Amino acid sequence: MKRLFISDLHLQTERPEITRALRYFLTHIAPGADELYLLGDVFEAWIGDDMANPIVKEIAPLFRSLADNGTHIFLMHGNRDFLMGSKIAHKLHATLLPELWTIEIPKRGKTLLMHGDELCIDDQAYQQFRNQVRDPVWKSDFLDKTLEERVAIAQHIRSESTKQNSTKTDAIMDVNLEFTEQTVRSHNAHVLIHGHTHRPTLHTDINGADDLTRVVLGDWSSSGVYFISEKKLFALSKFEPPSTFI
Repeated sequence: MKRLFISDLHLQTERPEITRALRYFLTHIAPGADELYLLGDVFEAWIGDDMANPIVKEIAPLFRSLADNGTHIFLMHGNRDFLMGSKIAHKLHATLLPELWTIEIPKRGKTLLMHGDELCIDDQAYQQFRNQVRDPVWKSDFLDKTLEERVAIAQHIRSESTKQNSTKTDAIMDVNLEFTEQTVRSHNAHVLIHGHTHRPTLHTDINGADDLTRVVLGDWSSSGVYFISEKKLFALSKFEPPSTFI
C-alpha cells in the first residue's frame, strides 16, 4: 500500500507559490497513491466553512480527480485550521479525522498520526489558548458571529501569537520528548507521524527509546515536503515544481 503524508502547507492567497506546489503534488506525485493524509495546517487560517476562499475553488477539482481515481484522502485539524468542518472536508473529497488517529503500516506496526501541537506542552501559554479555542462552547460562540467579526478576532489572535512567539525559545515551541514517548506508548504504537514544528526529520528514536520512530513533516513554500510509506520505502522527500509547470 502506498501512503503519502503532508502537513503545514499554510495555504494563503498572499503566497501563490504554495498553491502552485500543491497543484504539482496533486497532479504529478499523489496520483497512484492508495491513501493521502493531510495532517493539519493545510490553510494558514480557517474561520469557518462559510468563508469565501478562492484557493479551495482552485484545488478542489484536483482533489476530486485524485479521489475519483482511487486515492482515499484524509484530513486532520491543525492549530491554524481547527475550525474546518464537514463542508470543507466534502469539498476536498476527504474524510475528517479526529485529533489522534492510528493506522497499521506493514513491517512498521501501529502508527499514530497527529498534527503535533498538543505535544508542545512546555509552551504553557499556547496550551492554555489551545484548550480554550478547542472547547465546543467557544467554537460554537465563535462560529455564531458574523464573518466580519470572526475575521477581526482571527487577525487579533494571529497578531498576538506572532508577538508571543518572537520571545519564545525554539526548545519551548518544540515537542516535549518525554510526553511524546508517553503519548505514543499509550496508544500502543511504534511510529509517530506529525507536523507543526516545521522541522522535517525522520528520528530513529523517541526520547532515547530506539523501539520507537518519529517522523516530522515539513512546511511548504515554493517547494513541498512529503513522507511516503510504500513497501520498503519509508522516507521524507522534497520536491520543487519545474519552471515549466504553470
